[in-house]
Amino acid sequence: MGIRGNVRGWWGRGRALAAAHPLLVDIGVALLVQGAMTMPFLVPRAPGLPPATWAAYGLSTLTVVPLVWRRRAPLAVLFAMLGTSLLYRLTVDGPGQPLPYTGLVVTYTIAALAGPRRRLLAGLVLVVAVPAGVWLNTRSARELTFSVFVFAAAYVFGRLTDARQRAHRVEAEQAAARERARIAREMHDILSHAVSLMIVQAEAGPVAVRAAPERAEAAFDAISATGRDAMAQLRHMLGVLRDGADDGDGTAPREPQPGLAALPGLLDRVRGSGLDVVYRTAGEVRPVPEGVGATVFRVVQEALTNTLKHADARTVRVELSYEEDELGVLVIDDGKGPRGVSRRGGHGLAGMGERAAAHGGSAVAGPGADGRGFEVRVRIPVPRAAEAGR
Repeated sequence: MGIRGNVRGWWGRGRALAAAHPLLVDIGVALLVQGAMTMPFLVPRAPGLPPATWAAYGLSTLTVVPLVWRRRAPLAVLFAMLGTSLLYRLTVDGPGQPLPYTGLVVTYTIAALAGPRRRLLAGLVLVVAVPAGVWLNTRSARELTFSVFVFAAAYVFGRLTDARQRAHRVEAEQAAARERARIAREMHDILSHAVSLMIVQAEAGPVAVRAAPERAEAAFDAISATGRDAMAQLRHMLGVLRDGADDGDGTAPREPQPGLAALPGLLDRVRGSGLDVVYRTAGEVRPVPEGVGATVFRVVQEALTNTLKHADARTVRVELSYEEDELGVLVIDDGKGPRGVSRRGGHGLAGMGERAAAHGGSAVAGPGADGRGFEVRVRIPVPRAAEAGR
């Protein structure tokens, strides 16, 4: 596992370096091709053949040099390669090459990076140039067949690379859109809950000042605590965004989101608004995955926010049901019930459904069983206790 992680880390850093410095990659490709082109000059030539000369080697190098600009001007590099190759064939009797390395690299580059018109023009040029090169060399059908095959393979690999890059871009855009939606949900839940609590406490403050000053002081303390908690959560989210932008490999550490352990504090803050909150659990309480815990916290937070904003309720019950392979969440109040449904079917309820669906679960909201109040039911599949920590 460690070796695999190291390999992936090196591969990721290499790709990042290549993306940041494409010219260095092109220089490296040119040097690699030059190395391959040099090999026939180092191997002793058969008796009767003219010796390899520095002029021939220099001209073969001139064929390779344009590869440094293959990304910026692929068609110009193709024509330069064809011109220098023709000059090499007509003017010197140098060693031949087992593969047309430069031509294959240029063909791959055009297929991977160029637009349709440039690809068409390059294809027409190669349809003429490849048979012409074979005619100048051996004039054999075998070489023509081989040349057509390798150039077609280079073109196909280039198109596959382009398709893969397009798919990666689409995937990255979709991931960015999902992340923006997730952040929007988080900020909606944080701000909506905090502002609702603060409004309730602020509206009750003037009455408490006249009737029970000690309750007014508690209300102001609750407003302050709610604001500080909201600011802390918002700072955390903005810090995650900033770390993610600074860390190109996407491995910026993230602090855990509020989970089941943070529920008591959430319920205490809601109780401070005057709403009677009853909390209970059913079944054997066990650890759940971190993501599930964060989802449950946000679902309960949003349900309580809706109760504060719309229900005009006096009591709300929050219940967690631990079943064998599932965690159930119930939030039910004794407020207006169906009369508040139309006003409560906004982004919050939609966000609950999206959160539950992300874990393969479901969310249902509507009037209570007896037609009074309003309830939210969420069910999320949870692995067994032995699997939850994996």
